Amino acid sequence: MTKAIRYFTKSKKGNTKKLADAVSAALGVEAIDVSVDLTEKVDKLFLLNAMYAAQIDKQVVSFLERNKDNIGEIVNMNTAASGASTRKAVKRAADKFGIAVSEKEFHCAASWIFINKGLPSEDDLRRAGEFAASIE
Repeated sequence: MTKAIRYFTKSKKGNTKKLADAVSAALGVEAIDVSVDLTEKVDKLFLLNAMYAAQIDKQVVSFLERNKDNIGEIVNMNTAASGASTRKAVKRAADKFGIAVSEKEFHCAASWIFINKGLPSEDDLRRAGEFAASIE
């Protein structure tokens, strides 16, 4: 099974990037920003993203549109200050392009300004890696 990891973050704290790096270490697959397109078809795309004003960023949607023919299934993973999942927003975007989205997902709270200081924690990062490794 082929796997790829793509992430998007605006945060100067790099919470989503930290999560992407944990997934990369667990899977042995390089985590790459969504500005870089897939070069081949992958069975599982681990898509790491975050909520911005209750939505996913348009760069994530643009990546999905550009790469729709190379994605078998998206496994959504995200951080958010609110702890809210981005899965519904990712699914809405993916549905437009005919991309399947796994029912399995991982999300955790992340720090933003004075909220959730210290998150994601080392435990969150460990759990993210374990989650990714469990996906078949």
